[in-house]
Amino acid sequence: MKQLSIAVIAGDGVGPEVISAGKRVLVKAGERFGLAFSFEDFPWGSEFYFQHGRMMPPMALDLLQPFDAIYLGAVGHPDIPDHVTLNGLLLPIRRGFDLYANVRPAVLYAGVDSPLAGRRPGDIDMVIVRENTEGEYVQVGGFVYHQQPEELAVQTAVFTRRGIERVVRLAFELALRRGKKKRVASVTKSNAQGFGMVLWDRTFQTVAREFPGVETESLLVDAAAMNFVRRPESFDVVVASNLFGDILSDLSAIITGSIGLAPSANLDPSRRFPSLFEPVHGSAPDIAGKGIANPMGTILAAAMMLEHLDHSEAAGAIEQAVAGVLAETQVRTPDLGGSNTTFEVTEAVLARL
Repeated sequence: MKQLSIAVIAGDGVGPEVISAGKRVLVKAGERFGLAFSFEDFPWGSEFYFQHGRMMPPMALDLLQPFDAIYLGAVGHPDIPDHVTLNGLLLPIRRGFDLYANVRPAVLYAGVDSPLAGRRPGDIDMVIVRENTEGEYVQVGGFVYHQQPEELAVQTAVFTRRGIERVVRLAFELALRRGKKKRVASVTKSNAQGFGMVLWDRTFQTVAREFPGVETESLLVDAAAMNFVRRPESFDVVVASNLFGDILSDLSAIITGSIGLAPSANLDPSRRFPSLFEPVHGSAPDIAGKGIANPMGTILAAAMMLEHLDHSEAAGAIEQAVAGVLAETQVRTPDLGGSNTTFEVTEAVLARL
């Protein structure tokens, strides 16, 4: 039996609820496909911050590095500024482990209604590939006259040819592996940001020449947002910078029915470091503790974890179980118009497995 070691950071809000569901599904899939999971829980996040003044300990990356993968629930608390929680936990892991590709699929499943009129199951099936370690999120800059009336803030985005090229190449390779439309759309704002985004456009064109069998499209981010609503069926793989990929992947989640269905993988394709898997949704403090959070995004993130770890059959079984529960339309959480609990939805997925 293959042993997999998983570092678990359940985090804040609904994080522990959905992570508990995901762990149960992983164990069930393991029983079916000959996998044994060793989970180690790390109590990092907002409660850790209240006690220690930081989101995780200084040696956190050293503790995480030996694991096969990291499973994260959610990070965020209404009493802590978002930039503190993000820069205190998730971004240091992404940068420290060079998890440069944030892969976020968005699928309109059978049994789920899109808010877009006339969209049927399968009409929307895209993947957002977001550059995950540089761009607009590098935290280069600072304050002058901090907290004074004349305060000045400088925020600098950083783009490197290496950083752009590797995430764009991954997007093309993913389009070929998916074997569907074989299309890659690149999203920038190079008419307004004439250095970093122009470098992105040029690099995209250079990499595209290596993949003559893949159709390409370059869009400004405002046009891309419009076309996600107007013609979502035309998109296959979308590659974008840290900021634009973040925003567009939330939009892609909503047009496929609920952000509660959206999984996310933070990947080091070279596998030097453990990759991190999480739902797209946040900590949702308004429903934390009520037992009604949708666990499916977290469960699908577990499937992405298994796919990355070369257990495609187990990953596919989890995806099929989720799709089957959604198609039946009998068991669903309130975000999908139902009245079932996190536990009941998880039980339905387990039964399918």
